[in-house]
Amino acid sequence: MKSVNSKLALGLLGGLAAGALLGVLFAPDKGSNTRKKIADKGKDYADDLKNKYDTILGSVTRKYENLFQEGEDLLADGKSRYEQIKAEGKSKFNDLKDEAKSKLDEAKNEVSAYKA
Repeated sequence: MKSVNSKLALGLLGGLAAGALLGVLFAPDKGSNTRKKIADKGKDYADDLKNKYDTILGSVTRKYENLFQEGEDLLADGKSRYEQIKAEGKSKFNDLKDEAKSKLDEAKNEVSAYKA
């Protein structure tokens, strides 16, 4: 939708420029005045186009920076979650290891008691 609006705006600007140029060319005035008017109009349209370009470039730059920042935030969040899950996994593994060792020791004690 924005692409269509941008194309429409550029088309309108181009049409206005062509109309203004033709109007100046066919106006009854001295050649030097006509050339000056054409140069002035051309400079005005160039300035307008530069302003539009700067506006679009600024908008695209801001969107890119926001997207980049969101990506960095997402990556940091993912790393944080990974570290948290890793720590929880280690903790559970150590708990299970300790429990298994405890049960093994109990079993050894029962076997030793049974032999004695």
